[in-house]
Amino acid sequence: MRRYWREALDYFLLTLGTFSIAVGLAVFQVPHRIAAGGLGGLATVMHYTLGLPVGLTMLGLNVPLFALGIRLRGWRFAFKSLYGTVLLSGLTDTLLAVTTTPTGDSLLAAIYGGLLVGLGLGLVFRAGGTTGGTDMAAQILRVYLPGSSGRVLVLLDGIVIGLAAWVFGLELALYGLLSVVLAGVVIDATQEGVTYARAAFIISDRAAEIGPAILHRLNRGATLFEAQGLYTGRRRPVILCVVSRAEVSRLKALVAELDPRAFVIVTGVHEVLGEGFKEIQREEDHRWTK
Repeated sequence: MRRYWREALDYFLLTLGTFSIAVGLAVFQVPHRIAAGGLGGLATVMHYTLGLPVGLTMLGLNVPLFALGIRLRGWRFAFKSLYGTVLLSGLTDTLLAVTTTPTGDSLLAAIYGGLLVGLGLGLVFRAGGTTGGTDMAAQILRVYLPGSSGRVLVLLDGIVIGLAAWVFGLELALYGLLSVVLAGVVIDATQEGVTYARAAFIISDRAAEIGPAILHRLNRGATLFEAQGLYTGRRRPVILCVVSRAEVSRLKALVAELDPRAFVIVTGVHEVLGEGFKEIQREEDHRWTK
């Protein structure tokens, strides 16, 4: 039963994400001739040069990508992607027919269009599908290429932005590039979470005192492991501790009190799963099958 609820949630996220993408395209990007990469950007160029409908053009351009997706990622991947692609095509053409853009400023259109498209794609990716286009290609290529979905998308979208620069001019192409960058950032934030916690690596000879202080005074867990300095060759204890942003100052004050000579590295953490943070959820339903 839990599996069916998970599947229903996936399709809800897929639908919500697809609607967000359609709004970004139809309300902001297409009316301002902002071709922000992908098949949506290519369809925008074809709409203004050949008079073709944006949504229907995207659907037609996706056919070869679906063939490749079925071959490499399996029917389940293709079915969810087909749902997202057909829905996006219909929603985009419908919104273009019944809505108007709320702004005459192309910069605002690029910003809000990029944010909405990025949010939508992030939700679609979390649901285990795509809406076709270069986001489908990104999901396929991520099997073979390093990097997150957002970065792969930026690489693929560069060609379309170059075409937009030739057709619409450099200024509108730069607006399109801004939309692509914003979308990539929002995609990664949606999938990985925003930086809401901090991880601290504490290198100190007084780790035996700092560790218990973290446990009892901060009420946070910590992990102690041994490392070796490459320059000195000495083996040194290292404490790893993850705290909320509000607790960073208390942690630094605690370390400074116990060992002013300690070496502390504090870095941002996108997602923390486990006791004291977010509950771990099984991701089995999101594994692609071949």
